[in-house]
Amino acid sequence: MSSNLVESLIGAVVLLVAGWFLVFAYERTDMGAGNGYTLTARFDRIDGIGIGSDVRMAGIKVGTVTGSRLDAQTFQAVVTLSLDDEIELPSDTAIAITAEGLLGGTYMNLLPGGMDDVLQDGDEIGETQDAVDLLGLISKFIYSDDDSGN
Repeated sequence: MSSNLVESLIGAVVLLVAGWFLVFAYERTDMGAGNGYTLTARFDRIDGIGIGSDVRMAGIKVGTVTGSRLDAQTFQAVVTLSLDDEIELPSDTAIAITAEGLLGGTYMNLLPGGMDDVLQDGDEIGETQDAVDLLGLISKFIYSDDDSGN
């Protein structure tokens, strides 16, 4: 009988620790439904960007990518972003897909403009810069001809 009680207590402790870990992870990863507004942007290529990718401005996270889809008419990637309510972006804001380093991940970098009008919930960011294909650039550098004809 005491063996069953000890096993039950250990099982309860394990469940409590697992529950605490889930709550901790949920809060730390910003997966909760936060206050914010939604913007969209169109790109020719979004290599490395997926749901949950960071949206940053001046190196500080101000939002996340909440969705992506392919526009069947233009064959462009349409990315949906969720931004903090506190951030009011000018209507001429640009967004670029940026790499953290040669081996690092990618994120979306907001480049605010200077207009007085601000983007509203559901608006589209007009000026975008696609992800850079590093392997393509390296292969062009390696296999390109020099001016001497060698």
